[in-house]
Amino acid sequence: MVPGSVPLPQETARKGRALVGDSEPLHLGVALEAAGWHPAAWREEDARPGELLTARYWTDLVTGAERGLLDFVTIEDALALPSHGVQGRLDAVLIAARIAPVTRHIGLIPTAIATHTEPFHLSKAIATLDYVSSGRAGIRVRVAADPESAAHVGRRDVTAVDLLAEAADYVEVLRRLWDSWEDDAEIRDVRTGRFIDRDKLHYIDFEGATFSVKGPSITPRPPQGQPIVAALGHAAPAHRLIATSADVGFITPHDERETAATVADIAAARPAGADPVRVFADLVVFLDDTAAAAHARRQRLDDVAGIEYRSDAEVFTGSPAELADLLQQRRAAGVAGFRLRPATLPHDLAQITDGLVPELQRRGAFRTAYPAPGTLRGLLGLPRPTSRYATT
Repeated sequence: MVPGSVPLPQETARKGRALVGDSEPLHLGVALEAAGWHPAAWREEDARPGELLTARYWTDLVTGAERGLLDFVTIEDALALPSHGVQGRLDAVLIAARIAPVTRHIGLIPTAIATHTEPFHLSKAIATLDYVSSGRAGIRVRVAADPESAAHVGRRDVTAVDLLAEAADYVEVLRRLWDSWEDDAEIRDVRTGRFIDRDKLHYIDFEGATFSVKGPSITPRPPQGQPIVAALGHAAPAHRLIATSADVGFITPHDERETAATVADIAAARPAGADPVRVFADLVVFLDDTAAAAHARRQRLDDVAGIEYRSDAEVFTGSPAELADLLQQRRAAGVAGFRLRPATLPHDLAQITDGLVPELQRRGAFRTAYPAPGTLRGLLGLPRPTSRYATT
């Protein structure tokens, strides 16, 4: 079994309008990747390369991000080894499951490779994560066309498959499975010995181009109804996946004009009547107390790696105050917020939580406390969907 989908209008905006208003709070997330996004990050003095495969390392990072009042962390994952930097990683979903009990507010969005994983298994893993975190779970779906990833599984050749269409099917199956238990399906009636009301469990009967799933799930409906689904898009085909299938979209524009154009394209492709997708612009960040120190550190890292660092996303090098200026300027282009990729860990994460966040707070542009413990959907201003199968 492999991924595939149908657009689910779970969140959208009116065509021709920005997805969020300037009056809404700025949202900030952090993308965690091994020792950091720069391939030489593990060589830094404060890096912990020997602990990358331990629970303590990831717990320290995420609890640090929560102290900074961030909306969520995403956790990278892949089946193939990177060409530079740290080789090997822990499973992102399992990292999130380990971290969930020691956090209270921050959203947890691990990455899963939709091309080579079973949607049924992932749906129950993320539903479980939503229970363990009391409603703070999400999933970022990713496709993988490379032969090295395929070599890890029985599906050896995906060259003839429309992987984005298949990923859309994958998301549709996740959502149907989460909906397959109505909210009140658990009755736990001791007198009659019935745990569930069988009439409130539903077969999803999904037939896609590359796989089929009957369902129902074996896990009750998650606290959020449907955990957050996120996707990263660099170009129009992936932007369409965000528009039709995701709650949260990560985009990689390099200036304000491109940001506004991408936000408008996603809004225009969103199904009519759906709630707005939350669009986040990605930025790789090299941060220090001064711009000169940040540029010097980036150059030193490039020298160690032997190559100039380049990224699919825009790269920012400077001080937290300068980054705050940029974020407020770009916010006008219509994004809900920003997903920051720390170039090195823990240094740049600490610069975000101890430098950028206080600077934004001084400007009245970021929260000074989390709201009462709630769900990731609530934190992002997204409604809790009702089950499509509910009859009452």
